[in-house]
Amino acid sequence: MARISFEGKSFTDNLPKIYGIYTGGFLAFFALMAVLEQFGLSADVIGILFIAFTIAIYAFIGVLSRTMQVEAYYVAGRSVPPVFNGMATAADWMSGASFVALAGGVFMGGHSYMAFIVGWTGGYVLVATLMAPYLRKFGCYTVPDFIGTRYGGKLTRFFAVVVLFVASFTYVTAQINATGTIAARALNIPFEVGVWFGLAGILVCSMLGGMRAVTWTQVAQYIVLIIAYLLPVFWMSIAQDFGPLPQFQYGYAVERIMELEQVVGVGAPAVAIEGRSFPGLSVLTTLHATPAEGAMAAWKFISLAACMMIGTASLPHILMRYFTTPSVRAARTSVAWSLFFIFLLYFTAPALATFSKLQLLDPNLPTAIIGQPIADVLALEWVQKWSAIGMLAVADGNADGILQINEFFLRADIIVLATPEFAGLPYVISGLVAAGGMAAAMSTADGLLLAIANALSHDLYFKIVDPKAETKKRLLVARILLLVIGAGGAIVASMKLTGILGAVAWAFCFAMSGLFFPLVLGVWWKRANRQGAIAGMVVGLGVGWWYLIAVRSGMDPWIGLDHLRFGIVGATASLISMVVVSLVTPAPDEEIQRMVDEVRIPRGDTIISAKS
Repeated sequence: MARISFEGKSFTDNLPKIYGIYTGGFLAFFALMAVLEQFGLSADVIGILFIAFTIAIYAFIGVLSRTMQVEAYYVAGRSVPPVFNGMATAADWMSGASFVALAGGVFMGGHSYMAFIVGWTGGYVLVATLMAPYLRKFGCYTVPDFIGTRYGGKLTRFFAVVVLFVASFTYVTAQINATGTIAARALNIPFEVGVWFGLAGILVCSMLGGMRAVTWTQVAQYIVLIIAYLLPVFWMSIAQDFGPLPQFQYGYAVERIMELEQVVGVGAPAVAIEGRSFPGLSVLTTLHATPAEGAMAAWKFISLAACMMIGTASLPHILMRYFTTPSVRAARTSVAWSLFFIFLLYFTAPALATFSKLQLLDPNLPTAIIGQPIADVLALEWVQKWSAIGMLAVADGNADGILQINEFFLRADIIVLATPEFAGLPYVISGLVAAGGMAAAMSTADGLLLAIANALSHDLYFKIVDPKAETKKRLLVARILLLVIGAGGAIVASMKLTGILGAVAWAFCFAMSGLFFPLVLGVWWKRANRQGAIAGMVVGLGVGWWYLIAVRSGMDPWIGLDHLRFGIVGATASLISMVVVSLVTPAPDEEIQRMVDEVRIPRGDTIISAKS
């Protein structure tokens, strides 16, 4: 049988047909599982089949996309059409944090967590206006490649690699954490084993084909994850009589929750039982839609949204996706498509959190558990399953035999995955959501691991250590680095140092501290020079890191800038140091300044040849 080609005009022309068939096949598999569930197929087997089927498809695409060509490995041959690059970018972007943890954050943290949605969506405005078309015009392989070429010097490139590594590695541990959470529940295995299972799937997709394999698997993963995210929300909205457009009609559900919060006593501290503790779990104490009052609360919302926006425009694995389009114009169009595909999920997340919470609180619904006998709650299968892997707990603190709101402990990261069970939906929906969550975490982890390995293999190994290395040796080094970095990420994730959203916020703050201003000023300020860029990266990352450690060690945050917002401190230090150092040192030569002028024209041929 002839090998399927994942390149060339005939392939790109047939992409709608190929992914149309793929979507139809996936829906047919979903229907088959639904039928088999009616015939008695167990929930555990359905969960395993969903995970196994989807990972097998991704692995199949990854293996078929294998390549030994440098441009195909690093930038997918620069042949990805804008719509499909938009889907791949959306999958790359909508990580375990977006799919698995975002609605959980809104569920537990209420209004304040909407800052994540505002920031993550708004960040693409910065990407579209300040970054993507101009970096594509430059014609580089990686973000450090742009910084190293724009400012010149191996030291500049080296520090860009360091910042990229710190931010991306922090981010990838969160994604592996998400895969471990999903695998633990779907396969009934310990979380510490689940992270390695997830890593294996991630590596199969990215190791052989690099960016080309990651791109086509990410498109497939986007289709799975968006179906998995939207279907339960539409189902709950219709079942609870809120209508067929949940994104526009969940306001009535919010009003109902605000009434019930007074009844069940949301805000009471977690019950304390001597000799028992639930590490990593918490009770619901924050009101769902009531913003905190005062200037400080408003500042904390704005500063968190700002960190997420600026961090979005600084993340190397997102920016490098726009290196894969055929032209500068296609890169601009691709950003618009990315925003559209991302919007579909973010616009739905608050509705999901609302309907999910209502299922547990509203005594008029058969799925409510608050106010019910604890013996009945403990008999529920989903309570037993999630409790067994340490992500949910029930404690009768006042010994009255009735479950109170401050006696129900859970991990915020499980909300999306457990919502079909909260809502009493068929288990086939749970299997679908698990497959979607796995797709989201895997797609982002693939992009992150590739960004790290490419930077180390191309910018550090090839550009600095061994510029004469042959193509075969360069790609071998890149693949070995993928294995090593992935294993390191799995080890760190298994330690459970922080939740998924917390780790992601740190990654954004690291990226904006060290990379945002060297990238932006590299395009928009001709006077920015090598010394200034080095100062911006070193001082920004150093100050941001120091502030994070100081706050985590007990220092009072400056004007409310806690550990989720340390990027504001780091980026400010980066901007000041970069401007001051650039102004007190010689300006870049005329050739560099002409090159910057040319980069700011977002059309025409690329500035440099990226084939070296």
